[in-house]
Parts: sequence; C-alpha cells; structure tokens
Amino acid sequence: MALPANKPASSLMVVIAFGIVYLVWGSTYYFIMLAIAHIPALLMAFMRFFTAGCLLMGYCALKGERIFVWKDMKPAIVTGLLLLLVGNGAVVWVEQYLPSSFVAVLSAASPIWFVVLDKRNWRINFRSRETVIGLVIGFIGVIMLFRQRAAEALGTVGGDIHMVALGVLVVGSICWAGGSLYSKYHSSGPSHSVNTSWQMVAAGISFLPLSWMSGEWKGFHMAQVTTGSWLALTYLIFLGSLAGYSAYVWLLQVRPATQVSTHSYVNPVVAVLLGVALAHEKMTLLQVGGLGVILTSVLLVNLSRYRRERQRLSEQSLMAAQSLSSPAD
Repeated sequence: MALPANKPASSLMVVIAFGIVYLVWGSTYYFIMLAIAHIPALLMAFMRFFTAGCLLMGYCALKGERIFVWKDMKPAIVTGLLLLLVGNGAVVWVEQYLPSSFVAVLSAASPIWFVVLDKRNWRINFRSRETVIGLVIGFIGVIMLFRQRAAEALGTVGGDIHMVALGVLVVGSICWAGGSLYSKYHSSGPSHSVNTSWQMVAAGISFLPLSWMSGEWKGFHMAQVTTGSWLALTYLIFLGSLAGYSAYVWLLQVRPATQVSTHSYVNPVVAVLLGVALAHEKMTLLQVGGLGVILTSVLLVNLSRYRRERQRLSEQSLMAAQSLSSPAD
C-alpha cells in the first residue's frame, strides 16, 4: 500500500490506514502460524519481508524515485532491524512454541513500552495520573499472563523453551515500540514508500543468515511446503507487509505514536477469534482476564493524550472564532 508522504493526511486516508492495521494485523498471527507449519520460521520471515520490500522498491523505481541515498537509507535500515528483525521476528519465532492467540494477547502490552521509551514526552506522560495508573495496571496484566504460562512450562517436559519464548516475546515487544519511536523521530527522505521498502529489505536480508545458523535448512525441501502454507505466506507478503506495514509506518508520521499503538486494542481480539474458531486454540479465564487488564491499562495510558488533543482543538477553534468576530484594523 503506497500511501502518499509529505502531504496533509486526509481523514479518509487515516481511517483506511487504521482499519488495515487493526484488522489485517490481527489476522497475521493466525497466518504466521499457518505459514510456519511447513516453512521454517526465520526462513519464512526472510521470504516475506525480502519479497515485499523488493516489490515495493521496484514500484518506487518505476515511479522514478531516488532509492540509493545513504542518509535516507540509514535510519530506514535501523528501523527495519528494530521493528521487523527483532520485533516481528520474535513473534514469528515464538509462535513455534506458543499459541497464536496467546502471543497476540501478550503483544497487547506494547503501548506500555511506547510510554516508557518515549523520552521526549516523559515530562507530559508521567505527570498524568491516568498514564501512571495505566502503566501499573498493564504490568499487572502481563504478570497475570506470565504466571500461568510459567507454571505450565515448569510443569512440563521441555518447558524451558516456553520460558525462553516468553522472554523473547517481551524483548520483541520492547524493540517494536523502540523501533516505532525511532521511525517517527528519525525518518528522513521525501518518500515514505522508499523508507518502508528499505526497512523490509534490510530485515529480510538479516533473517537469512539467522535462519542458516539456526539449522533451519537441514532437511527442509520446498516440495514439502503445502498449498496452505504458500497461500498464508502470500497473504503475509501482500496484506500483512505491503498493505499493513506500509500503513503503520505512514501513520507514525501523521499521527501521535501512542495513538497509532492503539492497534493493540483490536489485534488480540481478532487473533483470539481466529485462533479459537479456526485453529481450535483455547483461552483460559486467567488469560482472558489478563487481556482485559492490559487493554484497560492501554486505554488509561492514552486517555490523557486524547483529552489534551481535544483541549488543543477546542482552544484553536475558540481562537479562530475570536479572530473572525474581532473588528478589522
């Protein structure tokens, strides 16, 4: 999805972009699970992001846009490594060991990390009672989820890998928030699409040696991949990456980062519904409760920002009305 950059964001484009990020990304947890059922996880991530990045870069080249400008490439590459290699890579790797619905629920804590890592707005955020209370409640929700999964892991053979998966998922969530903020404050260059393509290409290339070093290639043959896994990968390339990721990066440039992070409200719900309905996954009452606690915390964290935005718009409207009603000089 090649959205225009450096132009005033229309309300319709913002609504469409949010709709894509909310719904499409909620479904990607399920499609990742389908894809890695027959394609090694890190190799699948390479195929997904490298293919999507090359397609978008080719589109930019056809439009005559400048692609190889190092000062623009550097921040895009750093963003891609944080967001996609570590952030999304953690999700892909962890889904080998944990249900997709649970991964989506735990990932819902990412807006908490947005507030913690957004140093430029610490003074504003941490003066807000709603924000502080939301952070505390959010960590309680994460602990609720960890508690049950940790107990299950410790009580089963080979449970150590599940504990590692939980830790990797938290690190990935932190890097996702950090990469999103880095993208918002450091993106350069005239083209949003070129920046996005470099992010995906850089992450895709980085997944390849990691896949080889992890031993994923041993015994793997393309002929073993089912049609279902290929279709899932195609969905992730075109909808999850070209449409969803492009919309997300664009939104970071035109809307507040904490507002963009609200996709975490909807993504887990979509993921849980698909996981339960199609993959026959089960959610315990404690996990559902943990999801509710995390979403409550995220709402509280963003409540003060919404109030400030409404107050600012109200003040601007009042000033505009006063200027119109004042007599001309």
